[in-house]
Amino acid sequence: MARKRHAATNRLLVFGAHPDDCEAAAGGLAALYVRAGHVVRFVSMTNGDTGHYEMSGAELARRRYAEAQRSAAILGIEYTILDNHNGELEAVLERRKEVIRIIRTFKPDLVLTHGPDDYHPDHRYTSVLVQDSAYQVTVPGMCALTPHLMRNPIYGYVRGSAGRSPTFSPTVVVDIGQVIEKKLAMLACHESQFLEWIPYSRGQLKEVPTGKAARRRWIENMWRPSFAGLADKCREQLIARYGKSRGSKVKFAEAVEISPFGSALTEEAARRLFPF
Repeated sequence: MARKRHAATNRLLVFGAHPDDCEAAAGGLAALYVRAGHVVRFVSMTNGDTGHYEMSGAELARRRYAEAQRSAAILGIEYTILDNHNGELEAVLERRKEVIRIIRTFKPDLVLTHGPDDYHPDHRYTSVLVQDSAYQVTVPGMCALTPHLMRNPIYGYVRGSAGRSPTFSPTVVVDIGQVIEKKLAMLACHESQFLEWIPYSRGQLKEVPTGKAARRRWIENMWRPSFAGLADKCREQLIARYGKSRGSKVKFAEAVEISPFGSALTEEAARRLFPF
């Protein structure tokens, strides 16, 4: 299917704590953006080097980097993996400057990340780092050799893989049914996580099937209920957005809570950034 082109190109930047977080939280929105001719970049704040029960260190980091690049190739987007240790991320100035430089270089209209009260410390500190970059990206004297932005982007939180952010309150809910297969295909690239680490942590490792098709279905069955559950939870917002006929039938959704730390989401900005 040919991608539609818009007169104005939107730029979406998603920060996750680990390789696979961006897809889990915003893979559908990213696919909609790319299909409409917009530009998307994913960034993982850590290299994922402890996310396994047998592998670790450089071997696992390189494997997860390769998985992320296969995922990115599905949409044709850039996926940056920062070489920080998994499980050791802290909201320190060095990391904040890293985030500021990335945002300035990419020049996004919309920046998404984890909620500030997410269950995982790496997720929470990623959220803090991204929040703390707001406004600072416009200050010329901060990271002075990377040209500053003239306008603060709009920032938002997305519900991630576990969805355990107790205060998450969606501002915008989007139907991702038309791109759900793209999102699932991206998640399926992360075999080290969804066929090994997560089944191990849940005591289900012996249940993981053999055979490529069966293993792909395992990953899909792991994820589909989460996206469907969000659609059910946000049914009223979906009906308000799409009308009763379509909104009541949406099967899979993603949601964004706009952060108070960036520019305001005006009605015009909402129409431009969420035209789907």
